[in-house]
Amino acid sequence: MKRLYKSTDDEFMEFHKREIGVSQPRNFTRRISASEVTVKRLDLYGKLNGHEGCVNTIDFNATGDVLVSGSDDRRVILWDWATRKSKLSYSSGHMDNIFQARFMPFTDDQKVVTAAADGQVRLGLLLENGHIETKRLGKHQGRVHNLAVEPGSPYILYSCSEDGFVQHYDLRSNSATKILCCSSFTENNKQSSSSVRLNSIVIDPRNPNYFAVGGSDEYARVYDIRMYQMDASHNTDRPINTFCPHHLIETHDVHITALAYSSSSELLVSYNDELIYLFQKDMGLGPSPLSSQGEDAKKLDEPQAYSGHRNSRTVKGVSFFGPGDEYVMSGSDCGRIFIWKKKGAKLVRLMVGDRHIVNQLAPHPYIPVLATCGIEKTIKLWTPSSKNVTPLPRDAQKIMEANKQGREDHSRATLTPDVIMHVLRMHRRQALAYVERRHTRGDIESDEDDGGEAYVLGFSDGDTEGASECSTS
Repeated sequence: MKRLYKSTDDEFMEFHKREIGVSQPRNFTRRISASEVTVKRLDLYGKLNGHEGCVNTIDFNATGDVLVSGSDDRRVILWDWATRKSKLSYSSGHMDNIFQARFMPFTDDQKVVTAAADGQVRLGLLLENGHIETKRLGKHQGRVHNLAVEPGSPYILYSCSEDGFVQHYDLRSNSATKILCCSSFTENNKQSSSSVRLNSIVIDPRNPNYFAVGGSDEYARVYDIRMYQMDASHNTDRPINTFCPHHLIETHDVHITALAYSSSSELLVSYNDELIYLFQKDMGLGPSPLSSQGEDAKKLDEPQAYSGHRNSRTVKGVSFFGPGDEYVMSGSDCGRIFIWKKKGAKLVRLMVGDRHIVNQLAPHPYIPVLATCGIEKTIKLWTPSSKNVTPLPRDAQKIMEANKQGREDHSRATLTPDVIMHVLRMHRRQALAYVERRHTRGDIESDEDDGGEAYVLGFSDGDTEGASECSTS
């Protein structure tokens, strides 16, 4: 209790300093938004209802007054989140689940780019007469989980895909250009013919020439766009730096689901069925990590690790939170939202965010507001509106131990090629059955009655025949 009162007193002192003119309004807002008390007062503000499938992507516009979302229903919705009302809803033109929807900056929210499981990257043009035009910008030969929009540019964006390629787009020329294919590392720095299935791409906000990608192996790779011609046939895979926790180097049994850059170019890396790690710029292994092992690698500081959650069943995002990126956030297979202090990795909040799995979290660009989505068909909004300073739940340790046990049990399991092929065949049968069922079903169940429909590969407690992917890895 003593700690709770101290935090409340600290918050009161910030208000007192503002009233007597000691604290500038901008500094006051930043300190209050970054305070642990504010995070502990986050409470459910409301739900956004409108999608007919699980919501895979959410993103605020630059001013923070509009939220865009994309779903398995292949629709894009723009929300006035403060009033919890839909401003606009349109069919994206995608043929499969939407995995990413982003506003292009400095376009007055009139241009929305999307990516999906059909391999397409598309543009939605919101016209003044209220009509929407959509067109294809490019196509990959695999699912496209992630887009990266160049900070401050209304024209430039990148996509990455499970086909291993990174593509560059310039909306002024409507061009889509493959610039590189991410390859597996081999001994003696030889180019591998095995491509890395990519899940995430992010641009360094301090230097937009740098972008990082992560996918089906243990390494986060950083590239410099200035090293590449706009023709992938003449480019080789040449990262300028790589990042990986020492104990995961050459493990081959983990992969990266999400990346995030802080405002100071720290790189946050979330691993499937492992932990989340925060890398400083001086923690890189260099362009050839297999040749950086031994004494040189041991001299590097270990990244900060964030634990307690479980990231196994779906492709989860990871985010910073706070005006100065003071916190790290992730969803979890247990349906909770985890929020840690960035420095020290202390868990400060553990909230129920979904009846099944929380996949994506989007922080508001200026104020302590948070949007989340997962397997359910709604988007949840969180604001510091609680009158109480909420501690961790009593069963927090039990929840984290169960997630840890699940990771350990999974790491001990070995899958033979025959088992893997059986699982893939079963997955395909379930996906086809779901598509047929979705097209023939006369009505859509409510968000509360979806019964975990998005679970796959036997994870659901019920019938898995109607399973959709919902960003599954």
